[in-house]
Amino acid sequence: MSLSRLSVTGVRNLQPVTLTPSPRINILHGDNGSGKTSLLEAIHLLGMARSFRSSRLNPVITHEQACCTVFGQVDLGDDQSSALGVSRDRSGELRIRINGQSVRSAAELAEALPLQLINPDSFRLLEGAPKLRRQFLDWGVFHVEPRFLKAWQRLQLALRQRNSWLRHGTLDTASQAAWSRELSAASDEIDGYRRAYIQTLKPVFEQTLASLLALDGFQLSYYRGWDKDRSLADVLEGSIDRDRAMGHTQAGPQRADLRLRVANHNAAETLSRGQQKLVVCALRIAQGHLVSEAKRGQCIYLVDDLPSELDDQHRLALCRLLEQLDCQVFITCVDSNVLQEGWRDDTPVSMFHVEHGAIAQVHGPSGVKA
Repeated sequence: MSLSRLSVTGVRNLQPVTLTPSPRINILHGDNGSGKTSLLEAIHLLGMARSFRSSRLNPVITHEQACCTVFGQVDLGDDQSSALGVSRDRSGELRIRINGQSVRSAAELAEALPLQLINPDSFRLLEGAPKLRRQFLDWGVFHVEPRFLKAWQRLQLALRQRNSWLRHGTLDTASQAAWSRELSAASDEIDGYRRAYIQTLKPVFEQTLASLLALDGFQLSYYRGWDKDRSLADVLEGSIDRDRAMGHTQAGPQRADLRLRVANHNAAETLSRGQQKLVVCALRIAQGHLVSEAKRGQCIYLVDDLPSELDDQHRLALCRLLEQLDCQVFITCVDSNVLQEGWRDDTPVSMFHVEHGAIAQVHGPSGVKA
């Protein structure tokens, strides 16, 4: 899977542009503020219907433009392709089209164009709130387990009903029991999918990390969100008074977390920034491997400012690992010279120079060497 054509209009400082990327490695270089990250943001909009840089729409849309629009032609292999389009306006209205048909759910978009993002904010996966690690976990489960989305929707509905009752006491006893049973059933199903996914992810992650970094004693574990020795039904019954006082459900899969530790210490507090970046890269790349196996296709990787925080040795190791994925990668950097070397001669590499929002192709997919 790869983007064979990309058209962007109305995204930040980017001038309207249509690109024909390489199916493998694409390097965007230019000064800070030139628009490199904005192009990655546009691809993220195409696959996720939202920005990774801002929760608000107005900063994403070019000044004085009514909306931003991104179109992409996706090469699926075997002479098959799909067409994706996303448009968002300043009022927040979202329009998604897949192969000429309007769709309502961003989940369908994510299914059609799996993306992995590695950027300066990726450190938050280690040092940020558990919600970020749950999102990482559930993104992977969603792409490899077709039943996950329905179970997750069941969980959200049951959780909303129970929390509303906890705050307002509007449900009768029979309804309370029914929603608690539904919450417990959906939670057990989701926990099962997450456990199976982590069991598969761990060895792939450990192998990937070893190719990037020698790090003894690193541990990745999963906390499901409630006592491992008790059923959620028992936990909910025993915590009813506390839940009422707090106004929401304290235990359940909405409290799950991934725990990353080095020699029993929090990885975020132990590792250097460069080591943290490599750990996050290994997690993202391992996750991409599993998605590729499940869907017989590849994720598209967006890597913003790849050289930062890395010395030459680790930068080269990361480039080689990305190359071995045999998938499409978009990489940004300030100085193109630091990414000129290290690719195999037969790897298609396209170079794009970004300046004042304009993007010009410097070298086509024949390679970086002139």
